[in-house]
Amino acid sequence: MQVRRFGRVVAIALAIALPLDGARAEGNAGAYLAARHATFASDFAAAADYYTRALLRDPGNLSLLENAVTAFVALGDFERAIPIARRMMQSGANSQIANLVLLSEAAQNGDWDRIVADLAAGQTVGPLYDGLARAWAYVGLGRMGEALAAFDEVAGTQGVQAFGLYHKALALAAVGDFEGADRILSGDGEGGPLRLSRRGVMTHANILVQLDRREDAVALIDETWTVIDAELQAFRDALAAGEAAPFVSVTSAREGMAEIAFTIAGALSGEAADGFTLVYARVAQYLRPDHIDALMLTAGTLENLGRFELATSVYDKVPAGSPAYHVAELGRAEALVNSGNPEAAIEVLRQLARSHSDIPVVHVTLGDTLRRDERFAEATAAYDTAIGLLDTPQENQWPVFFARGITHERQDRWPEAEADFRKALELRPDQPQVLNYLGYTMVELQINLDEALDMIERAVVGEPESGYIVDSLGWVLYRLGRYDEALIHMERAVELMPIDPVINDHLGDVYWAVGRTREAEFQWHRALSFITPDESTDADPERIRRKLEVGLDAVLAEEGAPPLHMANDGG
Repeated sequence: MQVRRFGRVVAIALAIALPLDGARAEGNAGAYLAARHATFASDFAAAADYYTRALLRDPGNLSLLENAVTAFVALGDFERAIPIARRMMQSGANSQIANLVLLSEAAQNGDWDRIVADLAAGQTVGPLYDGLARAWAYVGLGRMGEALAAFDEVAGTQGVQAFGLYHKALALAAVGDFEGADRILSGDGEGGPLRLSRRGVMTHANILVQLDRREDAVALIDETWTVIDAELQAFRDALAAGEAAPFVSVTSAREGMAEIAFTIAGALSGEAADGFTLVYARVAQYLRPDHIDALMLTAGTLENLGRFELATSVYDKVPAGSPAYHVAELGRAEALVNSGNPEAAIEVLRQLARSHSDIPVVHVTLGDTLRRDERFAEATAAYDTAIGLLDTPQENQWPVFFARGITHERQDRWPEAEADFRKALELRPDQPQVLNYLGYTMVELQINLDEALDMIERAVVGEPESGYIVDSLGWVLYRLGRYDEALIHMERAVELMPIDPVINDHLGDVYWAVGRTREAEFQWHRALSFITPDESTDADPERIRRKLEVGLDAVLAEEGAPPLHMANDGG
């Protein structure tokens, strides 16, 4: 569906101000300011707590009430959001977020008359939501004629035609009119078929199966998506195998209301602040706890907001029998890593590797997580399993070989590492990261320097703004004794990444090589200042300190390395 343009309209319509005025009652400023700070940090639990404390002193403050409702909705705690929203309504406030909560409560309870009456009384959320909610309320009341007219009214609004038509098709399918639903989704000769989302394509395919058009359903998926995820693949394969596929996308008015929220959340995702997406995704989850897409969108949005523990709890709600289960577990593992708990993430992935042992991405993700934790031998084993599951490696699978090559190189298994790097380049020639890593490693090993130079020059062409790659070019020229040429690139690398300790250390060495010893010492001091105990780096602080004490020439002599030697004019 074409949603980008309207997404901004919805976001603007829903925007909730956080005014400073009205909450500065004596003795209340501390809780209020703490709540604001928590809100801006997306710490919804703390925000809810502090707004609740502030309300104890100023229970009638509409700004506090509204922000408290928002915080509880963001947490998915409708049990606590609903009484506050009701209090706002009783006070005469017309708050979009409060209206959304109360209309959702009515849908949860099947109180369709109340929804119709409240919308008629001006209890508005926004034009799109109001129109679709009214239509679904009529469906709930069994008044299909009025419902279809209401959907048509939305479809007649400029910019949101697809929304109205899609929900009209859902409503027809929900009451068993699959022919009517298919006519809408297929376009029926007017304007062509709707441009559906992934969920929309699955819904249309599900409708076609009800019409005994199973082959058309499979063809629809194949023609729409060239690359499909595991859930869609499982759905497609089940259809092709002739398995039962009852219509489950939307089977009631309450599920239709959940679909409104999910539709709008999808429209807002990536187009508006994540907080807006989260509100609607949480509503969809509240109205339909088994809405897997809503769960995944909620969890992903929470990750975007940095609320990894909340994201983990949402991923946990995806049942083990769902085709999306392994995707949710991968998301949960990533959230655990981002929350600073890599051990728990690795355990999640190990269990997933046992239960979903035939899915390569599971083993790749386990390998990636172990590699980031510098457990290279274990990571290699995970990559071995993943690669063993590949039939004929495809171009887009080059990262697996690249990653395994890194683990081999870190274990000083150079022949295996080189083979993997070259396999990655076979699959994706001129891939800058692979060219750089392979070229730089050969420079460090002092082998194949001419080939290494060629690789790194090609990598720079591919990613000219990468400080690491430009540094590699400068470093190979330094290793070749072409110090003046190296200096140009090394200074550029520091411009691109001014606080990287390795690059600053390298620039110091090049300055020393061209006789600019004071500048070399300055760069070494800079490199030391950028090394922190809690971060891994290839820069050796003891070696840098030794260079500051006796100079680079003496350090090379102590190490038994060849002395600095300027290349002759012939290179």
